Amino acid sequence: MRPKVYQFFLALFAAFGSFLYGYDLGVIASVVASDSFADKFLTIDATTRSGTVVALFTAGGFFGAFAAGFCDPLARRGTLAFGSCLFIVGGILQTSAQEIGMLYAGRLIAGFGIGILVEVVPIFQAEFAHASIRGILVSLQQAMLGIGSLAASWIGYGCFKHWAHTGNTAQWRIPLGLQMVPAVGLAACIYLFPESPRWLIDHGRSEEGLETLARLHANGNKDDPYVQAEYEIIRAQISEEHEHAAKSYAELFRTRANTRRIILACACQASAQMTGVSAIQYFSPAIFAQIEVAQFIFFFLIDRVGRRPLQIGGNLACAVAFVIGAALLAEFPPTSSNSAAHWSFIVASTWVFNFCFCASGTMSWIIPAEIFNTATRAKGVSLATMVSFAFNTMIGQVTPVALAKVGWRYYLLFIICDIGNALFFYLFCPETKGLSLEAMDDLFTNSSWLVPGSKWAPSLAVNPDAVVEMNEEEKFADSKHAAGNELGRFSSSGNSRFDPQRERKRESNEETTVDERLRSVI
Repeated sequence: MRPKVYQFFLALFAAFGSFLYGYDLGVIASVVASDSFADKFLTIDATTRSGTVVALFTAGGFFGAFAAGFCDPLARRGTLAFGSCLFIVGGILQTSAQEIGMLYAGRLIAGFGIGILVEVVPIFQAEFAHASIRGILVSLQQAMLGIGSLAASWIGYGCFKHWAHTGNTAQWRIPLGLQMVPAVGLAACIYLFPESPRWLIDHGRSEEGLETLARLHANGNKDDPYVQAEYEIIRAQISEEHEHAAKSYAELFRTRANTRRIILACACQASAQMTGVSAIQYFSPAIFAQIEVAQFIFFFLIDRVGRRPLQIGGNLACAVAFVIGAALLAEFPPTSSNSAAHWSFIVASTWVFNFCFCASGTMSWIIPAEIFNTATRAKGVSLATMVSFAFNTMIGQVTPVALAKVGWRYYLLFIICDIGNALFFYLFCPETKGLSLEAMDDLFTNSSWLVPGSKWAPSLAVNPDAVVEMNEEEKFADSKHAAGNELGRFSSSGNSRFDPQRERKRESNEETTVDERLRSVI
């Protein structure tokens, strides 16, 4: 199997951690709406209890993302397995719940596991990916989240309809129970795949790291020039990082480069939520299918066009979609009988918006996972993921109240945020397309904070492909030099059997003689 194809399937399998997140986001709406669920748990304080069921999951995710920053000793595969096991425990409690407290506990534990998973999945993907396809591989996090939401929406809808008004708790237990299946598969099979080579080298297992790099990039050939070049680059940088490792979250802010990275990573996650995606994603389960079509299209642009154009353009396009949606809602409120206007609002504010969101939303996972060095990556991405869960929870709680109070004017908030996001990333988000993870230190240390007009260029010394090319050129130059020396030695020794000048003159005379003979024949 070609190395990049192997990397793709490895990234796809790891992304089932994100699938679990999407599934739970999509399934809970149909679960809470089930009549059998309401009869069992919502006979008193229905609004408060249903809101708590939803909120506890994202609260668990917030604290799980924080805990993931301390899971580095478990390695990337161990962290994935740990998060999956916690999610399974939470799923068992939810599926078998007999009391509301048991359901609450299950939601909190499952959310905790998800927080760990969505933090470590993009890190794992970024650390084994070749720089030329890293964007595609990490974007599988967002793609699988959407696929999980789509699957859950239809499974939940089917169970909701099939057991409606029967009193059968299978109406909500089956959708909740099915989410454990991919979690079991992820926990059981993750050790069949290689560990992150950067984690191995960082923890003193250099030989295993070299073997893993060979397995990922050269079908097991440890002598491959690219493998050797990347291995030496990683080992050299990690050796330097050990003197400056972030042993606490506070240390992430003690250097200019780390502070810049933290601000950018957190801004990516916060801005993704403030585009308005969380406010409109519950309109219809059908929009998740449209999201996946858009995601497939952007697969081919992420590592070609780059991060900056998609981040900036995606936010501006989201603003345009919301301008159209807000104008339609203001002119034709929900009480209007104009069905054409209502359909236009749905198209602008859900389908078109979500298509545009795929350009910028995917960057919220890619950029944080690739901008940190090995020493700070776990804690840096952990903090950014916590910001994502915090903003997701805030928007989820505010949206119903805001729509009821101010109606279409609520969308003005997201229009302003989308434009502000685009301006921020234009000014402060450097392009990371094609850069190795080891080049990020140089980028964030030596380039200007203001990106437009920056003269920074990546050093060839931290680019494995460039190192391989330079080594090949040096070998070629050395071979030419050695050949020249050998010719000079023969010439200076007076060896009558080989004189370069005499040989060239002889060949010239022979060619002249041949030409004269040909002319005489003609």
